[in-house]
Amino acid sequence: MRIIVAGDGKVGLAITRLLSQEGHDIVAIDTKAQVLQDNLQNYDVMTVVGNCATMDALIEAGIEQTDVLIAATSADETNLLCCLTARKLNPKLHTIARVRNPEYTEQLYRMREDFGLSLIINPEKDAAKEIYRLLQLPGFIRRETFAKGRVEIVELRIEENSVLEGVQLSRMHYSLGGKKVLVCAVIRDGEAFIPTSDTVFKAGDHIYVTAPVYILSHILKKLGITQKRVKHAMLIGGGRVCYYLAKHLTEAGVRVKIIENNPARCEHLAQIMPAASIVFADGSSQDVLESEGLSETDALVTLTGLDEQNVISSMYGKIKGVPHVVTKVNRMETDGILEDLSLGGIVSPKELCSSNVVQYVRAMDNQAGAAITLHKIANGRIEALEFVINDRSRSVGLPLKKIHLKSKILIACITHNGVNVIPDGNSTFEIGDTVIVITNRDTPILQFNDIFA
Repeated sequence: MRIIVAGDGKVGLAITRLLSQEGHDIVAIDTKAQVLQDNLQNYDVMTVVGNCATMDALIEAGIEQTDVLIAATSADETNLLCCLTARKLNPKLHTIARVRNPEYTEQLYRMREDFGLSLIINPEKDAAKEIYRLLQLPGFIRRETFAKGRVEIVELRIEENSVLEGVQLSRMHYSLGGKKVLVCAVIRDGEAFIPTSDTVFKAGDHIYVTAPVYILSHILKKLGITQKRVKHAMLIGGGRVCYYLAKHLTEAGVRVKIIENNPARCEHLAQIMPAASIVFADGSSQDVLESEGLSETDALVTLTGLDEQNVISSMYGKIKGVPHVVTKVNRMETDGILEDLSLGGIVSPKELCSSNVVQYVRAMDNQAGAAITLHKIANGRIEALEFVINDRSRSVGLPLKKIHLKSKILIACITHNGVNVIPDGNSTFEIGDTVIVITNRDTPILQFNDIFA
């Protein structure tokens, strides 16, 4: 498909990178020529220098021949005007707008058709939801939800002396008290791979486990990972992610303390978040953290705009014994380093957002049999896709042991009549079932039938 990405910041670049890898024809628009050149020199995309909200820039980018427009500049108003103008020039166009200001939420819901919006993305809001989910079942580094919340893929780190250290995958269930789970992927020494039955786990491995939700807490208990309920949370950085997260937490009865170093932002937060405690201070200072009760808090969430500050503060929180730590990061190039650091849960707003966009584009491109949910795991090197089996799906009713899949493809879970099954060779899928497929992205899987050899 032909896709225009307007805005070449962190989110726009992540979206451009993923869609370019999928083989789409991409045109990037930005007001700064140097930014376009620096960020996109490694990708096969066309560029247009200009204001994406103007007809001239959109026409130069070929809006009349475009299938999807993604407006991802840093200004909500520019994104909305861009979509409105583009839809006027091409009424059949699908438009996706990045809108972050919570003040626009209600009116956009009511005026979505007026603005011609096919999808609204909010990286900060998505990140806040993900962090809240991690804090609801603390102990996991990441959680990805499938089958309407009944199945999850979670990331765990195998520590030294863990019950899984030195255990062969085929015997993992014995170490977990007989509970049946499936390991979808492993990251070891910076390399991601789909394990085989003879894979032996090592300390430092990051493993991605599929299991029904009710089994997850049992896994944490067997691994000796703390499950203390979060009653008090300390948030460092008072940006939009903080606002959305604090709202979730306070509504759930959690006491929230926000540390922010901008006095004007502190005043604003105090007005809109009366249930939270707002502290004007430098959240990167160890003295500040100690004086504000870091050692007594149940959860530390680092949300500043600087990855380095978030990482250092989170590491300090882990050293001081904070039970639950979550770290917000943005820069993808730090992923390999982060795997070896003790940072608790890790959330990337731009990665969550770009995955949602890719999922929407794939569904457009392949209406029949397209994935209804797409998650990138193992730092984007492995994909987990959720499909609903229909009358066009191949191999319906056949045992998995009789089905030939492409290499490096794994069927991780089958949901039949609301019951989740971790499959073995005798398992089958039927029309109406939900199937979760794992792939290493060497060959993108766009439709369910793409998994067969």
